[in-house]
Formats: sequence, C-alpha cells, structure tokens
Amino acid sequence: MSGRWIPGLLLLVTLVTPVVAEDRSETWAERLGYPQGRRVLILHCDDIGMCWEANEAAKSYLEGGHVQSAAVMVPCPWFNEFAAWARERPGLDVGLHLTLTSEWAHYRWGPVSSRRDVPGLVDRDGYLWRDVRSVAKNASAEEIDTEIRAQIDRALAKGLRPGHIDTHMGTLYARLDYTKAYLKAAVDYDIPAMVIEMTPKVAARFRAKGYPISPESIRLVKQYPLPKLDDFHPAPAGKTYEEARAGFLKLVKSLDPGITEIIFHPALETEGLKKITNSWRQRTWEARMFADTKVKEFFEKEGIIFTSWREMMRRHGAKR
Repeated sequence: MSGRWIPGLLLLVTLVTPVVAEDRSETWAERLGYPQGRRVLILHCDDIGMCWEANEAAKSYLEGGHVQSAAVMVPCPWFNEFAAWARERPGLDVGLHLTLTSEWAHYRWGPVSSRRDVPGLVDRDGYLWRDVRSVAKNASAEEIDTEIRAQIDRALAKGLRPGHIDTHMGTLYARLDYTKAYLKAAVDYDIPAMVIEMTPKVAARFRAKGYPISPESIRLVKQYPLPKLDDFHPAPAGKTYEEARAGFLKLVKSLDPGITEIIFHPALETEGLKKITNSWRQRTWEARMFADTKVKEFFEKEGIIFTSWREMMRRHGAKR
C-alpha cells in the first residue's frame, strides 16, 4: 500500500464541501481583507509526527519561512518530539492531522483514547484500521468524536495550541455523521477545520470525477461559521524532481484568485523512510522543492501572497 493521500483529499472535497447554487463574487481571501483578485497561498506540510524524517523536514521549512503551515499526527510515534519542539516556537502555525487510520504495512499505531472506548476504530491487532472503508464500516460517530477530541486534548496537554485541524486520508468525510462530529469539534474548540468553499468552477471539477454531494452536506457546511479555503490541491507528483517542480509551478500559475492550500509531505531521505513507504522518493523531492531558489523567484514574479490558518483566524476574529 502506498499510503498516498490524494484519494482522501478527493473524498474530503466530495463529502464536505457543497455545490453553491449562486455564483459567489467574493472569495474568502476578500472576506478576510486580502486584496481583490490576488492569489493567496498556504503551503502546508502534512504527515508530521509520522516519523523522524518528516519532523526534520518540517522543522527546516517552518523555521526557514518556506511554508506557512504544518499538521502533526497525534497517535504517531514521533508526535511527542515534534510537539515539544513546536511548544518552544508558539509563533509557528502547527495544526493537527487528525488520524483515524494506520495504513503502512509494518509501521503501525493505535488510537489515543482507550481501545475499550473505541473498539470500532481498531483492527484485530489493536491498531487503527488500514483504510477509510474499514473505519466507516466499523466505527460509530460517537467513537470518532471520542478519538478526535482525545487527539486535540493530548495536543493541548503537551502545550500545543493547534492552528487548525484536518483529516488524514479524508476519513472524517467518509460519513456525514463523522463530518458533523468534526465540524462541531472545530467550533467547540474554536480551531478552524480545513473546509473548502465551493464555487461552481471548483464544484464542477470534482463533480466530473463522479463524487456525489448531498443536500444535507450542503446545509451542514453553510452553517459552519469558521473561515474556509477557496480551493486546495496536492503538490503534483513527477517522475523526476524537475518534473515535479514544473508541475507545481504550472499548478500555481493556473490558480484562480482566493485562498488556496497546497498540501505536500516532505521527509528526509533515509533507509528507514524507504522501509515505511514506497512514496519516499516524492516525499524527499517535496522536502527540497519549496526552498528551491527557482521556486522562490517564481513566487515573487507571480506576486503570490502567503497566509496561514492562524492569520485567517486573526482576520476572521477581527470581523466578528
């Protein structure tokens, strides 16, 4: 199993973000006070805490100002190390990659909450299920709520106040009752969840892939009161580093105005990483791409504005 996260992200867009019937002329960037017609980016590191290699790559990017956001996986073996590091740097924007699956062949983890309290979340070996389908088949919404709140509470107990919450492999969007629990937790903790505002163009892009959007999910997200993204994309893969970089630059040039999050999974190349995931090569390329001089020169030439979840919430709070 590759463990790549693109299917989960597609699932996220499918089940959480609604098709808005009317054409919104105002983007979330404009709602939050950014200049009209500008592209605003969040470059976001995912899967932090999964392993030492991911932690080291994210630290370098965050401290160097090359990215604006990262999300750490609380149940994973290297969460404590990264949380301790982030606690000493409260100005950085570190969120939680809420984790309800454990997908790798031999590198596994279980829930943060007691297995007795969330029996539907664990397989016969006591680990989280390997795939989203198994979670959706076995876990109740109450168990989901218990576990995601346990993950948030553990982060808070470690002195890490999350800048946002999102979902590993899109699991929290596999069922509408999971999504309700997720968005309610975001509101209860006043921590924004990664949610996308659908314009007709963006909705059409995902509808063309065959994903259903229910009227109830439309109503649910319309009622969600915290800031949203205008769009998001994974960093494109490539057969070479140069191809991956070219795909990324092409993606940025194609973006419409508004706030877009681009998600990637940087990690340092080690033999240990190669034993965990067969996506190691792409991850190591992503660990060098955003510090690349050509990429930084491209951003400057394109007039890209950067933001973060903490900045979005600050602007949102000023308008409440």
